[in-house]
Amino acid sequence: MATLQAATTSTGAIVSDPQAVRELCESYCFGTLDWEVTEDGELTIWGYDDFEVYDARENGLLDYESGIVTHEFLRELADHLEVDEELDIQTARFTKCRFPVLAKRYVVRDSEVLHADLSSPEPIGR
Repeated sequence: MATLQAATTSTGAIVSDPQAVRELCESYCFGTLDWEVTEDGELTIWGYDDFEVYDARENGLLDYESGIVTHEFLRELADHLEVDEELDIQTARFTKCRFPVLAKRYVVRDSEVLHADLSSPEPIGR
């Protein structure tokens, strides 16, 4: 049996209120991913898992019943980034050397959230 493997990493982005962002991150579950807000207010997210965010139950565990709430989390987070800051989160997933390799990217900047993946190939101009 093959095992799905994933890796996620982000750039660092300075947030306007580090304590509010810590509280926001603590109110969600990131699976086995880690996150950190430094004393200087830089947020980073990383780990060996897919970037999927869930609501947290009172005991701190994932609330699978509520479903994936990644977009809601990122929209809330967007309001906390400093002006001209950008948080770029990228995930790559694979199962051995089998097709397909899956990848996704979220970019949070200017109070908006952008998403990209490998699902829409575009023609290359001549």
